[in-house]
Amino acid sequence: MPAGVAFKAPVIDDYKHILTPEAVAFVAEIERRFGSRRRELLDARQEVQKKLDSGWRPDFLEETRDTRERDWTVAPLPQDLLDRRVEITGPTDRKMVINALNCGASVFMTDFEDANAPTWDNMVRGQVNLYDAARRTISFDDPVTKRHYALNDTTAVLLVRPRGWHLPEAHMLVDGEPVTGAFFDFGLFFFHNAKEQIARGTGPYFYLPKMEHYLEVRLWNDVFNFAQDTLGIPRGTIKATILIETILAAFQMDEFLWEIRDHSAGLNCGRWDYIFSFIKRFRNDPAFVLPDRGLVTMASHFLSSYSQLLIKTCHRRNVHAMGGMAAQIPIRGDDKANAEALEKVRQDKLREVRNGHDGTWVAHPGLVAVAKAVFDEYMPQPNQIDNKREDVNVTAADLLKVAEGPITEAGFRQNINVGLLYTESWLRGNGCVPLYNLMEDAATAEISRTQLWQWVRYKAKRADGKTIDDGLFKKTLDEEVAKIKHGINDAARAKAVDAAADLFRKMVLTREFSEFLTLPAYDWVVEHGA
Repeated sequence: MPAGVAFKAPVIDDYKHILTPEAVAFVAEIERRFGSRRRELLDARQEVQKKLDSGWRPDFLEETRDTRERDWTVAPLPQDLLDRRVEITGPTDRKMVINALNCGASVFMTDFEDANAPTWDNMVRGQVNLYDAARRTISFDDPVTKRHYALNDTTAVLLVRPRGWHLPEAHMLVDGEPVTGAFFDFGLFFFHNAKEQIARGTGPYFYLPKMEHYLEVRLWNDVFNFAQDTLGIPRGTIKATILIETILAAFQMDEFLWEIRDHSAGLNCGRWDYIFSFIKRFRNDPAFVLPDRGLVTMASHFLSSYSQLLIKTCHRRNVHAMGGMAAQIPIRGDDKANAEALEKVRQDKLREVRNGHDGTWVAHPGLVAVAKAVFDEYMPQPNQIDNKREDVNVTAADLLKVAEGPITEAGFRQNINVGLLYTESWLRGNGCVPLYNLMEDAATAEISRTQLWQWVRYKAKRADGKTIDDGLFKKTLDEEVAKIKHGINDAARAKAVDAAADLFRKMVLTREFSEFLTLPAYDWVVEHGA
């Protein structure tokens, strides 16, 4: 391995063509050049949080007014990214990659982030799977069903989501410190596959998560330029869609597109993490307490406003405005419930296409046809970037309007139950979890524990008159843990349930709020050898 690089996990034979000395040196050089900037930007987030805690409220930035008001557009898009009407997302699991690429969606966003628990095997084997997918050699033989999986002649366009800036990769050290997870994910994929993808008529395309300031986007753009220059690939070949999934990013959409204008493939409404961010950033203001998360929908004023502002911003800059996730999954054995779930998806996609979105997300191959039918009917052309939505006029007050509604016992219990079930699955290495007919990722657990922290902190009143305090939370948590553990005979799962409960208990009852559930959860995963 290159000087200054060490691994704290085994590099087995299956990994050696991924973790080559050249590829590892490439990742290490990205870390050395850009790691300190990433850390400074994370520190800057905490300075903003202090301002928010003191009563400051975000607004559109005065320092970048000229960027917003001038007429400019991003660089032209490649042919295979012009029509993105249905995108499917999921982890880098081998069978999932094949099924998603084959399912009839326009794009498959394969996920090293929220849908992927970052065990060492998941992260490196995911790179193996994408290496094979890029070369169209990927196949899988299911040991249970004996079914053989391979790629169809026509497949979805592949996009890759690396981890957010906050997450490290603890198993690879550069000069004694963990490498940035995003650099590890991006660097390995780009090094091995960029030229292969270009030769096959596509390109290295990415989704970028959880950014809060345009300087964080500038960092990605500089990483892209360095990576392209190093491998002799023309600048602008990389294309990246940015997820607008933080409340602060909603005030800087033009700035985000400007910073990445040579590499931009648009913006996406990351609705679930956006709700999490809304709660998190205003957590110390009792005026921002939200109701049951089931009542916080895209019809809520602050979410509808952000969605339409995103469309207007992207279309003004001649680039795609992607809609959000339909988390429903087909319900087998219950035709009525399945029909109701599919109708929810249809109505969600109908709202998006009528508003002007150029495409949307689904979480399951069984929903591709439903979403596609809606977009085919209302958007027969590849996209609707020509719909400039000049009628939209969103203010800071619109983006900060708090959704109203009750906090119910059912909603309280749901946050505890679903949060526990997702977290214990994540701790066991699975970050994409079907729960109660929805496909959940880390955003679900983040919303759940953040709401619980907020409700306990402010002793919120439930609709039944009970006050949510430490005692009620601990009592209900114990009840939900007992329900989950009832009948579990798997020692590893029982251990993960206890660990998830301990994590939730600490994170909800602590006065010092933790920015991300996945950080202490990742520490647990690393400690237990995953």
